[in-house]
Amino acid sequence: MWNRAVKRLAGSCLALACMVAPSFAHHSFAAFNMDQTLTISGTVKDFEWTNPHCWIVLQVLGSDGVSSEWRFEGAPPVMLSRGGWSEDSLHAGDRITVSYHPRRDGAHGGGFQSVTLPDGRSIGMAGPPGPGSGPGGNAPPGGAPPPGSAP
Repeated sequence: MWNRAVKRLAGSCLALACMVAPSFAHHSFAAFNMDQTLTISGTVKDFEWTNPHCWIVLQVLGSDGVSSEWRFEGAPPVMLSRGGWSEDSLHAGDRITVSYHPRRDGAHGGGFQSVTLPDGRSIGMAGPPGPGSGPGGNAPPGGAPPPGSAP
């Protein structure tokens, strides 16, 4: 009887581990420098409201006058919608400022944390800012640099 209980417990633990492992594997932030938060302004080229993650594609005009494409990864639609986002939050042509964790490989883009909309409102991964918080209401300890500050 004791042997059967141990086998059931071991089987249950194994099944649980098999279900949880893929979610941990998928949600790695290793590509982003989570110790650094930068801001950049540009024009929305596309806003992809898709699973498993939403994307902001931004055209950014460099100091040399050359435009380049930047891609910012966000949370899944279900999480962003809890914070007030919708598939209509951003439109091609909108001029926005993105607060983000940059990519470690130096590529243009990163993981977005908050966006300052054309009307000046800021919305982040967790919705509008709360009292004493940085952009998006989810700033890291010490806050995030203000929108428009140099990267």
